[in-house]
Amino acid sequence: MDNVIRQLIRRYKTNCPFELASSLNITVWFCDLGKNTRGLYMRKLRRRYIVIHEDLDDQWKRFVCAHELGHDRLHPGLSRFWLDEHSFFHAGKFERQANKFAVRLLTAGNRLQRGESISEFLRRNNVPEEMSKFFM
Repeated sequence: MDNVIRQLIRRYKTNCPFELASSLNITVWFCDLGKNTRGLYMRKLRRRYIVIHEDLDDQWKRFVCAHELGHDRLHPGLSRFWLDEHSFFHAGKFERQANKFAVRLLTAGNRLQRGESISEFLRRNNVPEEMSKFFM
């Protein structure tokens, strides 16, 4: 996972998930996905799409884009829905990996400063604090 992230950043000179998606020819759409879905990744006729719930704040839109980009890079060929924990679906291995990918991508190049908590570090990198359990 770290090698994939490092190669993306080295090749495209950014860790912005929207810029990376564009560079990788992944179309990003914003639309109403209902109450329990924040985003999804899908492939249709060799085209790739990331769909993000339009009502999320900017921090979450950025994180969801990075998460769905994780599905594209780590789980090729699979279409995945990212469902909130309030749904009836259990977030499995692929969802945890995509969350970890997103946290690592969005914090790439930054390190925890002396005396800084993980929550402060994530806040400084514009990552939702709820994702602290995926920071390693």
